[in-house]
Amino acid sequence: MGKVVFQAESSAGNVDVVDRQILNLLQKDCRLSFNKVAGKIGVSVGTAYNRIKRLEAKGVLKGYSVMVDSAKMGYGLTALILVQAEGGHLIEVEEVVAKVGSVIAVYDVTGDYDACIIAKFHDRNSLNMFLKQLSAASYVKRTLTNVALTTVKEDFRVNL
Repeated sequence: MGKVVFQAESSAGNVDVVDRQILNLLQKDCRLSFNKVAGKIGVSVGTAYNRIKRLEAKGVLKGYSVMVDSAKMGYGLTALILVQAEGGHLIEVEEVVAKVGSVIAVYDVTGDYDACIIAKFHDRNSLNMFLKQLSAASYVKRTLTNVALTTVKEDFRVNL
């Protein structure tokens, strides 16, 4: 059987090679100082500082975070929940769901369902409680839940 090969997507505008280098470094270690960023990519500290501040102002750099192993923190259950909403109320449903602490992502999707929720739970009981509250929420027509059995890859960093 042949190898599966995926091609990289084309590059986005308004972000040049230096910006991409900076973003890649910060994704790997967001604690890097401006001095260390500058040294690693061969630009002045002022250039690194200005580039990072510009990326923040443009919303490309939305924040700084730490990658935590959710299972080691007691969130060993990952659920992918599809939601079908009534009429024009999808945004309302998504806004309510997005505020729940165990929800890590909410996406509009195509197909028979309107949204996909990715959430982490301590156990089946906490997932069950969430699903009951979600199903009872205003404008939720139906849900379809899948539980992840194994995590092969979980990394929200973008390979630039």
